[in-house]
Amino acid sequence: MVQRATEIVFSVLLIAGIPLISCLTVRDPRIRTLPRRSLYASAALSEWIFAALGVAALKISSLGMSTVGLRGVSLRSFSFWTLTLAAVSAAGLGLLLLLERRGLWPDEPEMVYLLMPRAAGEKIWALLLVAPTAAVVEEFLYRGYLLTIIARALHSVSWAWGLSSAAFGLAHFYQRPNGMIRAAALGALLAWPVVRTGSLYPAIAAHFLIDAAAFGWLGPRMLKAEASATAGGDGFPLLRE
Repeated sequence: MVQRATEIVFSVLLIAGIPLISCLTVRDPRIRTLPRRSLYASAALSEWIFAALGVAALKISSLGMSTVGLRGVSLRSFSFWTLTLAAVSAAGLGLLLLLERRGLWPDEPEMVYLLMPRAAGEKIWALLLVAPTAAVVEEFLYRGYLLTIIARALHSVSWAWGLSSAAFGLAHFYQRPNGMIRAAALGALLAWPVVRTGSLYPAIAAHFLIDAAAFGWLGPRMLKAEASATAGGDGFPLLRE
């Protein structure tokens, strides 16, 4: 009884609680005045708190770490899936950027620009703290815990795959509908090797590479392009620091 209740409560937290927290956070005007390093530290701390809650939920449910994908995988399989996920993600992102430039996809929301590093020190924080934290914690919570719990409850990997990916999209509420759709699609992609191999490690590695590329290369390019496009206009005040 306690085990079942724990699984339900924590699953609801991931599906509805985190999106609600994201919604409240993005509406708080104080977040726009915080230094980016403080934002990074706060985001990382929040994610590790959720990870600790996830581990506790596993303990209460008497589920081992291997049950949620923290199990070994061959080097060949790891390399294949990591590179495949990274390549497909890069292609998809490139397509979205092309559509965005042609006005066929909405521009990135203000919060995305707010989180992008500007100074070299901020980039280091993003690459060494935010990217690995997001990769490990989010894969554990959504492709590990939530996918497993839903699959056990519904007796369907397909439904678990879809619902856990949708929940991952909702968790990115701060990125507005276009960002949530993109995150859900990425979540579905990252779940692919988990379903096929039973291991989270390729998804974790690919997730890190994707976020590292976003923080280290794509984000700065976006900021330069936006600054050039909005020079002398309204634009985002956050870009004119």
